[in-house]
Amino acid sequence: MREAREETVVWRYFNRDVVPFSAMLVVECITVGSNTLFKAATLRGLSFYVFVFYSYVVSTLLLPLSLIFGRSRRLPSAKSSFFLKLFLLGLLGFIAQISGCKGIEYSSPTLASAISNLTPAFTFTLAASPLSSGSTSSSLVSVFGK
Repeated sequence: MREAREETVVWRYFNRDVVPFSAMLVVECITVGSNTLFKAATLRGLSFYVFVFYSYVVSTLLLPLSLIFGRSRRLPSAKSSFFLKLFLLGLLGFIAQISGCKGIEYSSPTLASAISNLTPAFTFTLAASPLSSGSTSSSLVSVFGK
């Protein structure tokens, strides 16, 4: 009985701490690898539009995995606002990827990887800025917990 409890604790620790860290590490390695491959390909004459197209093709092929391993079994309601949000999210991702590829074309993949690591800091700064809410004191109080 005690061994089963210890095994459960170990499995819970593994799922809570090891799996998210491993997933984050894999995503960062893939990002750095794709930035490096893109820079090497553009030096040999590949257009960044073609690279973005290939990225979207690979993403489309991997999309069924999210349906297999997805957590929610209920589909969202098919309203026009949902499709508009989905379209805007896709458009924003496309513009971000085009901009990132153009930036890598002008600089190095090392710089692109370093800037991608700063994204959470930029997000926090924008959320904490007084411009994100109407009043200055309420946003600062909510950020600093006073």
